[in-house]
Amino acid sequence: MTPPIITTAQPETRSQPNTEVWLPNLPPTDLIFDDGEPLESNRHRIGMNVLIAAIHQAFAGRDDYFTGGNMFVYYSLKQVKNREFRGPDFFVTLDVDGNKERQGWVVWEEDGKYPDVIVELMSPTTAHIDLNNKKTLYSQTFHTQHYFVYDPFDAKSLQGWQLQGSQYQALQPNAQGQLWCAPLGLSLGVWQGTLQRETAPWLRFYDASGQLIPHPEELARQAQAEVEQERERADSAEERAKQASQEASQERERADRLAAKLRELGIEPD
Repeated sequence: MTPPIITTAQPETRSQPNTEVWLPNLPPTDLIFDDGEPLESNRHRIGMNVLIAAIHQAFAGRDDYFTGGNMFVYYSLKQVKNREFRGPDFFVTLDVDGNKERQGWVVWEEDGKYPDVIVELMSPTTAHIDLNNKKTLYSQTFHTQHYFVYDPFDAKSLQGWQLQGSQYQALQPNAQGQLWCAPLGLSLGVWQGTLQRETAPWLRFYDASGQLIPHPEELARQAQAEVEQERERADSAEERAKQASQEASQERERADRLAAKLRELGIEPD
């Protein structure tokens, strides 16, 4: 952005000519990070959190990424002045400091980095904007490598695009109906099941081998099941040990009775 030229008039003297003072447009510091608008539905909220949790699970041990959702992305002074808030439902930015605290994604505070992957969870009221205005913004301004849209109430609504040049090209699903997201090394697909007590066709991440990235709720259930299995095995082993002890005691009693009979016959047992 070309900085404005502010001219400061000086008295016209031979020894002091007119001077020009260059002052840059400084980025604003009074940004808004919450417009008070909730997500479309509880299912949209859960769906966003499911995607965020999956990235944290898939990238466990890494601190070179940031993932968030329903938070503003600020990218230009014009946008700020016009109050054109843009908040993707879900996004991932790679090769950034993952430990930095953020209220939103402010491009000029991130060395010019934009999200690498964006997912919009559509609804009947947002579908037109998600498929047109935002698609253009993400390709032409953000240059976001992969863009996906999905309606959590429509299992057949998943679409995705990959940036080629300055245009998005549609991604083709694999045999399982999943779309490959190269920047993340993961696929996006629809999974029917229950999460947070709601049964729905959820948008989920899969690894390169096609395995579902587990949600913390599923990991907790799996851990609890393993604890129960271990408890059952321990109880079974304890029962077997108790039974073996009883059998050994019975064998000793039989041996004692046999020895007593031998003594009655005048035979000293070995």
